[in-house]
Amino acid sequence: MMKKIIVIGGGIAGASAAYYLSKQPCEVILIDREDPGQATGAAAGIICPWLSQRRNKKWYFLVKEGAAYYPELIEELQCDGETDTGYKKTGGIALHAERSKRDKMMERAIEKREEAPEIGEINAIDDEQIKQLFPYLTEEYHGLHVTGAARVDGRKLRQSLIRAMQKNGGQLITGDAQLQSDETKSVTVLVNGKRHSADRIILAAGAWAPEVLKNLHIKIDVSYQKAQISHLGVAEETSELPVVMPPGDQYLLAFDDQRIVAGTTHENDRPMDDKITAGGIAEIMGKTLAVAGHLSEAEYLETRVGYRPFTPGFLPVAGPFPHIPKLLFINGLGSSGLTSGPFIGKEVAKIALGQESNINPEDYPVENIIKER
Repeated sequence: MMKKIIVIGGGIAGASAAYYLSKQPCEVILIDREDPGQATGAAAGIICPWLSQRRNKKWYFLVKEGAAYYPELIEELQCDGETDTGYKKTGGIALHAERSKRDKMMERAIEKREEAPEIGEINAIDDEQIKQLFPYLTEEYHGLHVTGAARVDGRKLRQSLIRAMQKNGGQLITGDAQLQSDETKSVTVLVNGKRHSADRIILAAGAWAPEVLKNLHIKIDVSYQKAQISHLGVAEETSELPVVMPPGDQYLLAFDDQRIVAGTTHENDRPMDDKITAGGIAEIMGKTLAVAGHLSEAEYLETRVGYRPFTPGFLPVAGPFPHIPKLLFINGLGSSGLTSGPFIGKEVAKIALGQESNINPEDYPVENIIKER
C-alpha cells in the first residue's frame, strides 16, 4: 500500500522534502500558511560554505553537502519544466583588509577542496581585479575568488519546488496546520477544519514550529532572528556579477534583472510584526555604502523581512521526533538555510520513506530542543 506523507511548512526544507517525495511512489501533501515573514521568501542566498571559519564539523557537513547537491537539484527541476529557479553559479569573492588573513583563508579553502571539489578554482586577486569583477566597490581590499560559489533567490527556488511537486502529483494546501492526538493517541493534522491522517508527518515550520505543536502540549526550544534585506536597482547588466562577502556579517549579490541585494540585519528579541524599519535600512545602507560607495546612485527597490529559526548551539536538528513514531522534524537552519535546506529536506524525506539517508539523525538530535512535554 502506498504511503501517505504530510509535510508541514513550505520553506526551503519543507518544499525540498515534498518535491523529493513527489517523485517517489507515495502520496504527498504539503501544508503551508504562506506567512509573509517566512525566512526562505525573504532570503537571497550565497552558496559558498567552504570559506566559513566556523569549526563545527556537523554543521559544515550539512552546508558542504548542501552546496554539492544544488547542481543535481537544479537539473531535476529543469527536467520538470522549472527553468526560473533563481539559482546561478557566478563565483564569489571574499574580501579582507589584511593580506595575511586572505592568505590564511586561501590555505583553508585549498585544504577543503580535497573533499569538496565543487569549490572550483581558488585564486588570490588584487584590488584592481576585484573591482573589475564587481565594479561598485570603492574600498581597497585583498580578495579570494572561488569559481564554484553561487547565488540563489529563495523565493524563486521555493516556488519552483512547489510547482514541480504539484506537476508530479503532490498536493498543496494553504492553511494553518495543527498537530493533534486522536482517541487512539495517533497524531493527525488539522487544517482548515479538516483532519488528515498520514503514515509520516514532517514538521519543517521554522520559527512557527512551536505553534504547530502546542495542541500536543509540547514545548520546544526554537528561537528566531529577524532579518531585513534590501534590493537596489542599477543601470548596468548584473547577471554575471559574483557574490561578494566583505569583512563582517554583510554581503552583496546580484540577480539577472539589474538588481543588487544588500544584506542583512541580525535582530534578536524582535516581535514577528514584519515591519521594515528605518534603523534596519540605515544599518544595511551604512554598511553597504562603506564598501560599495558607487551604489549611492542606485535606485531603492524594496526591503524584505524574514525570521531565521535557531536551535540551541546554532546547530540544525533533523530526524525522528522522540516518542512520536510518525513525526519527523527539521528546524534551526539559521542564516545558512538556503545552503543546507534542500539537502536536509531531501534526506529527511528519505528517512520518512525508510530509505537510507546520508544524514545521521544522532548527529542532529531532535531531543535536544524538547523543553517540556
